[in-house]
Amino acid sequence: MRSDMQRLQAVIFDLDGVITDTAHFHFLAWRELAHSLGLPFDEAFNERLKGIDRMGSLALILAQGHKRYSEPEQQLLAAQKNLHYQRLIETMTADHLLPGALEALVAVRAAGLKIGLASVSKNAAPVLDRLGIADRFDVVVDAARIQRSKPDPEIFLSAAQQLGVAPAACLGVEDAVAGVQAIQAAGMFALGVGDPAVLVQADEVIPGLQAFRLERYLGPPTALACCAPPEGAAPSA
Repeated sequence: MRSDMQRLQAVIFDLDGVITDTAHFHFLAWRELAHSLGLPFDEAFNERLKGIDRMGSLALILAQGHKRYSEPEQQLLAAQKNLHYQRLIETMTADHLLPGALEALVAVRAAGLKIGLASVSKNAAPVLDRLGIADRFDVVVDAARIQRSKPDPEIFLSAAQQLGVAPAACLGVEDAVAGVQAIQAAGMFALGVGDPAVLVQADEVIPGLQAFRLERYLGPPTALACCAPPEGAAPSA
């Protein structure tokens, strides 16, 4: 834990890639839309959309072509993609929770900490419902409730404010570069989930929530700074 952090009072999770993985559903929906417009779209391009909101993702896709779309046309295209995505996520159940996700939420609650969600998905609430974990979050902030998407810190600052916790007393958990940047800009401890070579700005990186050890972050910051990282974790360089 960084020496400038306060004693932990809340953990704010991202959704996609941390709690569950709807990336493939997004991929299928965006690919169908892109191909219907005669634009290329593959998994490599899909990686560029990680952590980007719907309209930002659409802008990147449309930028591959020469046609210019009006604002109403873009809204219609985004709605078309979202309708397809919503049909796909209707199949989700608790089985779609990523390894360690439920255990992490249980551990945070058992420690008496507050739990928030900061997701750029406007479908965060129905996804949580289908996963059976909606009642485990004190606050849910999604793209519909903010003006600026990640890497702007607004979504994490809004979650902290609604939780009634100072940003410096929050741990943010993210799998995307833009998300980690948002956590850092909010003045929170950034725990990355994924590849340390990619999430270089995170304070610490774990491969997944199955490696999440809450006790690592509960003690006084000065004490935690000297501790070895938990098994599977990679401290930032």
